[in-house]
Amino acid sequence: MISEDKITAVVPAAGVGRRMGATLPKQYLMLAGKTVLEHTLERLLSHQALERIIVAIGPEDTHFPTLSLAHEPRISWVPGGAERADSVLNALRQVTSDFVLVHDAARPCLARADLDALLAAGRQPDGAILACRVRDTMKRGDGQGGIDRTVPRDELWHALTPQCFPTVPLCQALEQALNSGVAITDEASAMEWAGFRPRLVEGRSDNIKITRPEDLALAAFFLQHILESET
Repeated sequence: MISEDKITAVVPAAGVGRRMGATLPKQYLMLAGKTVLEHTLERLLSHQALERIIVAIGPEDTHFPTLSLAHEPRISWVPGGAERADSVLNALRQVTSDFVLVHDAARPCLARADLDALLAAGRQPDGAILACRVRDTMKRGDGQGGIDRTVPRDELWHALTPQCFPTVPLCQALEQALNSGVAITDEASAMEWAGFRPRLVEGRSDNIKITRPEDLALAAFFLQHILESET
């Protein structure tokens, strides 16, 4: 039975982060004395509106069970899948709340105010995502290393996470998109494909996703600033 007043967070954490070039998956690299994933989970646990957090981990992941947060009462985990969408689906099948947040494991710099804003805007049929406006001039390549044209940036946004959607429609959208062979880059893309129009909630640009080695130092700086500002 779906609960009307609770919300669950899903954190897909089954990726290996090949672009980091590290011996560990990026979510287990150290950042300011803790793993990236621990910081990410702490940011979610700090919000009382989140009743439960479900982490999707790789089938051979031996790191997650050793984290102290793995045994936190509000956290549980499920096996991840081959792709992000598969991992999210595995977690969604355990969700009993009307609405769900999906947040990247490698985004530890989530500000409380952004999470508040998303929760306020996202609990509606089309859902919502955190996003920030594109600031740079955008170029479309020609496929051969040159510029094809300049793309107007007026209505271009960088999609961030968390993303908030009604649980059942998101689950259905992901299942149908995967069955149809549609490329799913984030949860919003599945909802868009299914005919929904998620809202854009403007968030902070320091909510970065750790992807490359140089991102760790930047994330450490941003995280310290966010924590100090919320104290």
